[in-house]
Amino acid sequence: MENRRGLIIAVLAAWMSAAVGWGALVMYASPNNVPEGVTAGGVAIGGMPVDHALKKLDLTWDSLESGSVAVESANGRTVRWKRSELGYGIARDEALIAIRRLREGSVWKRARYRYAFPKQLRAEQSWGKKTFVAAVRREWSWLESGRPTNATRTITEDDRVVYQSHTVAYRVDYDALFAAAVKATEASADSTSLSEGGRHESGREPEVEVEVRPIKLKLPMETVKPDITLERLKAEGVERKIMTFTTKLGSSAAGRLHNVEVTARTLNDWTLAPGETFDYSKVVRAVQIKYGYREAPVILNGKLVPGIGGGICQVSTTLYNVVLRAGLEIVERRNHSLPVSYVPIGQDATFAEGAINFQFKNTTGKHIVIRSGVEGRQLTVKLFGTMPANVRYEIESRTVKLLEPPVKQISDEFAPSGGQKVLQAGKAGYIVETYRTLVRDGKAVKRERVSRDTYRPTPIVVLVGGARPDSGAAKDGDNSGGVDGGGGVNKTPLLEDGVKARN
Repeated sequence: MENRRGLIIAVLAAWMSAAVGWGALVMYASPNNVPEGVTAGGVAIGGMPVDHALKKLDLTWDSLESGSVAVESANGRTVRWKRSELGYGIARDEALIAIRRLREGSVWKRARYRYAFPKQLRAEQSWGKKTFVAAVRREWSWLESGRPTNATRTITEDDRVVYQSHTVAYRVDYDALFAAAVKATEASADSTSLSEGGRHESGREPEVEVEVRPIKLKLPMETVKPDITLERLKAEGVERKIMTFTTKLGSSAAGRLHNVEVTARTLNDWTLAPGETFDYSKVVRAVQIKYGYREAPVILNGKLVPGIGGGICQVSTTLYNVVLRAGLEIVERRNHSLPVSYVPIGQDATFAEGAINFQFKNTTGKHIVIRSGVEGRQLTVKLFGTMPANVRYEIESRTVKLLEPPVKQISDEFAPSGGQKVLQAGKAGYIVETYRTLVRDGKAVKRERVSRDTYRPTPIVVLVGGARPDSGAAKDGDNSGGVDGGGGVNKTPLLEDGVKARN
């Protein structure tokens, strides 16, 4: 009997323990509230009824998304948006679903879910940059129509160098503005205040008021400069006219005048950077493409003959004299085979397409600009750049040897025996040396020979009657040469002061 009573008591005790445990489990799983200490996206909702917590979160996040963003431009114009209009949003779904699940499933499932419920629910804030930029651009897109303009340098008719400043354009710095908005949003989250009325009792909703501090931003601007600014242009060092030289065109015919004018026009405003080498053949090619050359006398193997391009060497010669007097380095230069009338002997520079070129190097350390033009039957070439005011160069050419003209006899068996007739009067030739002297503060400090040139004599042609005589020949081996003269007699046709005819 006693054993039976003990068994009954044990069964009742076990049943009561199970009932108590089950009741405790039901009580743990049944509350319709959020576990204590829980936050969602930084908003405290622990201990609140689920419905109240959901409403509080929606109200809070709606307030944040509709918060004001004001952007003020430099001229005082202010534009306002809601944050959501600028691409701001809060990813709330994950947190809201997690809270709703507190009321779903069996008692056992709810109990396990509540036990493992996280203390912090994620609700990330984010900005859509494309939406942000598009909204701002709609208000200030007109700024994008402005374009920066380059600084300019003008050389006036009276040889003044005048600079016109560049202009800049302005653009909204969208990256900086977007970054400022994101940073301000993070800061405003710390200042967002929530006020709730009453207690979170069953059947009673909280009175939630959310105060979101407005975001105020200044419109950041970028300054867009042109490729050529005033500072960059002035740094090129084109300060003033440093040298000028003029040659006369005299009685040049229309064809020669045209050739000189179009070559000078093409050369005008030619700019050389420091260390750059000028190539006269490039000027000639540019003229051939744009204007073309006309018929005018050229030098073919030491004789003046009709040709195309006559006169182009007057431009190269005038430029050569400017370059000499500016102290620049001569890279390539040859004298004409015949003396020319427009400069002293020894100070000319010929050109023969494909054979002889004129080149010099800009050794000033700054940019130089070449100006050239024809006015009043005079050709003037000027150099603009940088040159010490106390420095100048003197040029001196002197004949070191006179070359007598050889005699060339032509026999005529039908002429009276012993009779002679001069068919062509000869001309003497010359060997000329040219020197350049550097003068600083009125004192000569350096003298250098820049060229030794040979101008071949023109033979005297004599008609002799009777037997065939021997022909005379020049006995001096010098010939029209390079910077230092020399060189043998040309065995192939050499066309100077002109170009080859184009088909």
